[in-house]
Amino acid sequence: MPHGGSISVEDEALIQMMIADMLAELGHSVVAEAGDLVSALEHANTTNFDFAVLDVLLGRTSSEPVCPSSRTTQRSVVFASWYGADGVPVRFQERPLLTKPFQIDQLNGRMAKLLDRT
Repeated sequence: MPHGGSISVEDEALIQMMIADMLAELGHSVVAEAGDLVSALEHANTTNFDFAVLDVLLGRTSSEPVCPSSRTTQRSVVFASWYGADGVPVRFQERPLLTKPFQIDQLNGRMAKLLDRT
């Protein structure tokens, strides 16, 4: 059975494509993709989605402003970072984290936990 839609926020195009492919293979649709903070904020506030995969650092800009948006507080967010937990803002340390590079089974595990909570 297909799952609901997701937003993928990642500034590296090849990683963005990899995440979208993984999500599709797991039965999720990507309803929006963003590679910068402005686009991510727009999608977070205007797109209907169930969860988001959010790169912690978009270039030199933190993606932190995306998480507290009115729409993402009601949805599940999993962070992705090359820096592990050290890269996640302190107030979001309890959120699920994928350390790059990650495998499809790791993404699947985080998504399963998020969707079980919603």
